[in-house]
Amino acid sequence: MTTKPIPQKPSFFLALLPIALTFLVLGIQLFYFNDFTPHIPLAIGIAITALIGWFRGYRWHDMEEGIVKVVRLGLQSVGILIIVGMIIGIWIASGTVPYLIKLGLSLLSPELFLAASVLICAVVSLSLGTSWGTTGTVGLALMGIGTGFDIPMYWTAGAVVSGAFFGDKMSPLSDTTNLAPAVTGVNLFDHIRNMLPTTIPAMLIALVIYLIVGFNLINAEQVDFSKVRLIIGGLEESFYLSWMLLLPLAVTITLAVKKMPALPTLFVGAMLGGIVAIWAQGVSLQEVFQYMFGGYKIDTGIREIDSLLNRGGIQSMTWVITLMLIALAFGGILEHTKCLEVLVDKILSRSNGFAAMQSSAIATSAMTNVIGGDPYLSIALPGRMFAPAYRKKGYSALNLSRATEEGGTLVSPLIPWNAGGAVVITALGLGIAEGQTINLLYIPLAFACWLSPLIGMFYAHMGWFSPRASADEITRWQQEEQQTSPATAEQPLLVK
Repeated sequence: MTTKPIPQKPSFFLALLPIALTFLVLGIQLFYFNDFTPHIPLAIGIAITALIGWFRGYRWHDMEEGIVKVVRLGLQSVGILIIVGMIIGIWIASGTVPYLIKLGLSLLSPELFLAASVLICAVVSLSLGTSWGTTGTVGLALMGIGTGFDIPMYWTAGAVVSGAFFGDKMSPLSDTTNLAPAVTGVNLFDHIRNMLPTTIPAMLIALVIYLIVGFNLINAEQVDFSKVRLIIGGLEESFYLSWMLLLPLAVTITLAVKKMPALPTLFVGAMLGGIVAIWAQGVSLQEVFQYMFGGYKIDTGIREIDSLLNRGGIQSMTWVITLMLIALAFGGILEHTKCLEVLVDKILSRSNGFAAMQSSAIATSAMTNVIGGDPYLSIALPGRMFAPAYRKKGYSALNLSRATEEGGTLVSPLIPWNAGGAVVITALGLGIAEGQTINLLYIPLAFACWLSPLIGMFYAHMGWFSPRASADEITRWQQEEQQTSPATAEQPLLVK
């Protein structure tokens, strides 16, 4: 019985061809048809890549295994999205989100609102370890407060995204924050400390910008406070509002701080929301199930309240989940047919010095977000591909783990067809169905997300905060090479 030879790596042109053709189809869909549904173009991209792979000698069964392997990386995210959809629907029904909106409209000043939104989302996301959960709960409430203050929705969304994804990047409870050091082989807390030099300046700059905008763009004297009173009155008529409604949020944060895994933590939050909805709002058990699955429905006659609170449920996340699975499948078949590997190798061949290598790692993570549509793939793939280059040049893998977070975690919400961007657009109600491009203005206004990668590239070119490999790290690399080298597999490890 003869085994079929493994096809050689494609040429650079052939590796780039399926990506270029997919983006051509995607461009036609987005800009010519003005239809913001990238699912079908990405599915066509899978077919194009499979066709090219088949002509190169790959069997469909092997390519399918490559797809399933990468899709499996996103299954935990699918679970999180399902529970986040449940939480959005039931926390609205329980009165938790409406109470947060009332509290914010009563306590926050319009001028300080954007800066406060960044800080609130950062603290909650740091505690929960999930930017998606923060965006869909506290971020949703802040969108309502911003509406009451007549602040453009894209400014509020930009502030929410900046804070939520900052907290996700820095939280030891975050899955992406754990993935980056795991892939690159560094300590979790060393990884977090090494991200501080880029993350803190980016957040401070973002805060200053939001403060300047708050005091110059927003005039408290011109805010229609009758509209604020109308929203508060409408919420008080429709819900029983009390500080006790914050119980689901408080318990969820407490469990996260105690390092309980994300899925059970969020599920407990959803179940508590259901209990509070029955106890405080008189909702039946059947309605609890309906709100968790199909989302909350209300008709107060006040447009701002109805447009904000009619959302949530598992069904609201199907757009995101299907997009995420298709994007992961596209990234999986590109990886299996070695198209992504050829592109990364091409980038590495032109990265002579450390500055070019670090900038290339950040850019590759960002481009993997664009091509693969998933933050996990954008961390895992460059983390694997660039590791030998950092070892060869004698630089610590901490540089690489930070690069993958900057180009992966933080760029994710800035790509509309990426899982992160799709969650933001869906959870914050930025208008997928209408395809309103103006709602995508949150992307340049999420300052912390794109400033951090730029600061990281600047440091690399200046040689700042770019640690060389320590003696312990070099020893560990040597041990790993001995363990994986066939020539030395039978020899004892040499420890310095």
